[in-house]
Amino acid sequence: MSKSVTVLMGGWSAEREVSLASGAACADALADAGYDVTRVDVDRNLQSLIDALTPGPDVVFNALHGRYGEDGRIQGMLDILGLPYTHSGVLASALAMDKQTAKALFRTCGIPCPEGELISISEVSDKLPLEPPCVVKPNAEGSSVGVKIVRPGDNRITFDDWPYGDEALVEQYIAGRELTVAVIGDRALGVTELRPHTEFYDYEAKYTDGRTTHLCPAPIPDEIARRAMDYAVTAHNALGCRGVSRADFRYDDTGTGIGEIYMLEVNTQPGMTPLSLVPEQAASAGMGMSELVAWMVENATCDA
Repeated sequence: MSKSVTVLMGGWSAEREVSLASGAACADALADAGYDVTRVDVDRNLQSLIDALTPGPDVVFNALHGRYGEDGRIQGMLDILGLPYTHSGVLASALAMDKQTAKALFRTCGIPCPEGELISISEVSDKLPLEPPCVVKPNAEGSSVGVKIVRPGDNRITFDDWPYGDEALVEQYIAGRELTVAVIGDRALGVTELRPHTEFYDYEAKYTDGRTTHLCPAPIPDEIARRAMDYAVTAHNALGCRGVSRADFRYDDTGTGIGEIYMLEVNTQPGMTPLSLVPEQAASAGMGMSELVAWMVENATCDA
């Protein structure tokens, strides 16, 4: 009898549409791999979710992104239900989702990160805590949702339409190139350079076909590639991640910062859409989509 897998997707975070695309791609690949697949579009009705998971499937494939699905909350519920699930557990998910806390942990492991400071939206003044250029972003969102670059001479940034909580993370802007590294289990798959055709690698650049050029493997010095992969595995292990994660970096090969690489964040549930980076790196390493999701299912666990 084939193993039953329930794919959780959708949710109600700012990344709902990405999650629906990830979930559909993973569900299709799991079906191709021979699993008995059920798809669940998750909403705030927890009783309906519990009903959908009763009797329990053999494994839950968590394709949710953003708050509530990627920050440890849904993982805690699955632990209580005793259901094995893909990706990281409660603690790793919560730590990685809090960018400022995660960076503090990464620094203790010797991983360079941009300097930054959390500010209260209600108390923000005309002057940000860092001189431009700097980056203003939500502290607990993914997919570059809400990210703004403040350039020298820009007018005061406003938070009148800020739906991402009471705080914002103001971070040092790192010039240079965008790199990303997928980690599966205990090994890095490779390094991809992302060259957006817009100002920076924002939400539209990530999920709109033709907006970004992916270079895999990245055309960077071998030492930088090795360092990025080492940092990605170190961060994965420091957080206590399971399964697959993805680490994002800036590589400053300009001016006085030449040769420096900075970790921006670790995604514990990276996108799995047709434009996503983990399936692309896995394919480059000889692992097709069905093989990738099957590996994730076979390595699923819980903390019950």
